[in-house]
Amino acid sequence: MQHLKIFTDGGSRGNPGEAAIGMIIVNDEDGTKIGEISERIGVATNNVAEYKAVLRALEYVEENFGKSQIDFILDSELIVKQLLGSYKVKNQDLKVLYYRIKEKIISLGGESSFTAVKREKNIEADSLVNKALDGK
Repeated sequence: MQHLKIFTDGGSRGNPGEAAIGMIIVNDEDGTKIGEISERIGVATNNVAEYKAVLRALEYVEENFGKSQIDFILDSELIVKQLLGSYKVKNQDLKVLYYRIKEKIISLGGESSFTAVKREKNIEADSLVNKALDGK
């Protein structure tokens, strides 16, 4: 089973507004970057974009690596606490994404962790969000 560290970010210009996601996948054993995504996702809120970044990362892992142990790094404490079960997910749109994420985690082996960091520790994923929003 591969051990991956994934930095994700999602954001919108306006809330809701044009939104995008960014993600960096790193091989946790040697620190090598082995994947990245920078995509527009249409109109969404910041929280929906954050959830969609995690979901897209899981889809990418499923397509490219299969069963994996994944350590997610996000700069959204709310999303991390919801995914860890510390906070309830009340918004219906977020609930749908929450359950899809949980299903993907199980299909990939069920081993994952979520850590919230300050934005400065997630700069590369954040820059991919801005790159997608800027059309670069």
